[in-house]
Amino acid sequence: MIDTTPGRVLYIEDDELVRRAGVQSLQLAGFDATGFANAEAALPLVDAEFAGVVVSDIRLPGMSGLDLLAQCHDRAPDVPVILVTGHGDISMAVQAMRDGAYDFIEKPFASERLIETVRRALERRTLMLENLALRRELAGQNALAPRIIGRSPAIEQVRKLIANVAPTDASVIINGDTGAGKELIARSLHELSPRRDKPFVAVNCGALPEPMFESEMFGYEPGAFTGAAKRRIGKLEHAAGGTLFLDEIESMPLALQVKLLRVLQDGVLERLGSNQPVRVDLRVVAAAKGDMLEHVAAGTFRRDLLYRLNVVTIALPPLAERREDIVPLFEHFLLDAAVRYQRPGAAAHRTRPHASRAARLARQRARTAQRGGPLCARDSRRCRAARREWRRRRAAAQGARRAIRARADRRCAPAIERRGRAGGRASADGEGHALRKDPALRARRARRERTARIKKTAASFAAVFHWRWADARRSQVESAFCSNWSSSANCGSPT
Repeated sequence: MIDTTPGRVLYIEDDELVRRAGVQSLQLAGFDATGFANAEAALPLVDAEFAGVVVSDIRLPGMSGLDLLAQCHDRAPDVPVILVTGHGDISMAVQAMRDGAYDFIEKPFASERLIETVRRALERRTLMLENLALRRELAGQNALAPRIIGRSPAIEQVRKLIANVAPTDASVIINGDTGAGKELIARSLHELSPRRDKPFVAVNCGALPEPMFESEMFGYEPGAFTGAAKRRIGKLEHAAGGTLFLDEIESMPLALQVKLLRVLQDGVLERLGSNQPVRVDLRVVAAAKGDMLEHVAAGTFRRDLLYRLNVVTIALPPLAERREDIVPLFEHFLLDAAVRYQRPGAAAHRTRPHASRAARLARQRARTAQRGGPLCARDSRRCRAARREWRRRRAAAQGARRAIRARADRRCAPAIERRGRAGGRASADGEGHALRKDPALRARRARRERTARIKKTAASFAAVFHWRWADARRSQVESAFCSNWSSSANCGSPT
């Protein structure tokens, strides 16, 4: 039985004040922490099913922390052990990690570091125990009794029929849709029979090409045909003493049905290219889709072979007719996938993290239905009121921004003007002399000034056009949204 106590921490420290402080910090963080003054008192609590973490000082009276680490690894190799010391060095930390310590903490340390280290160690331990539980449960499901998954009355009837038929040598036909578990039923019949220690040979009659069917089923001698260099044992002879499972029996060629009928009647076969009969003792379990009598009526299956095979019929109902088996099947496949891909998903289908969201959506749907529809006139009025409030707040924010920019311009204007005058006086004489002397320089300066004025004017026009276009577009969208909303709720006048 796995200990499921959440966040179990064994804190071992000989200093009482330090021990009480550490235990209190861990308890405030939500862990179930217990303090011990020595390692001998805590060691009996550690076993392979311990769902927790060991935090121990290295220097202790009696057994040291390193000795405790070795003892814990002998008892439970996967239990994380965190070592704490005030006399540690690099060599000691390296040796502790080599011996299997989960982490090494030096004193003095912040309580946050201890809490975070313990949390990570507990997550690792929880994952290990969950995978162990998954493997045990999956191994239990692979046993003979719970091999067939389901709790519907139809599946219970199938289980009883298997238990009654399996000890006999009677031939069985399993009828069911694709994916219903026909091979699983055949394997259960084999494993519950006295032939369980002999081979179980499965043959898909629909997958074997017709020219190769006879050689695969009956075998052949050397030189029986081109390419037959040595003797080969067929499926029927290989299944001697055990069970032969013929899947999709309705696909078997008519020419070979006669030979299979002779094997069922007399218990002997002949390999291709041989005149020596070979006696075989086997049980035949066949699987079919649909009604075999229809195949007999159509002339694609021999009636006498059907009578030989159809001593007992096990009908598997489709999953649509046994919906109560969906949850057990889902749990089985989830368990199988979690173990195969090493993912902690054992309880994902039980916790249902979306349940609260689903309930909230259901409540919203109920409230909407009580108001008389998905949207109503009251919703439209609220929408218009909210839109007017949004416009008012937007206008107020824009006015505040304009006021702030104007105030900043007024404050900065004198300083900018003084700086411009000072710079103008310093460079006026030199620039005037250069402009008067060089006509090309005057032309370039005039072009730059003209380009700057054009860009400034274009930017002003673009800004004005953008704001006007944005306001017009927003008004169109809001009007269209309101009209669509109102029409969907039948807010207009009745027609």
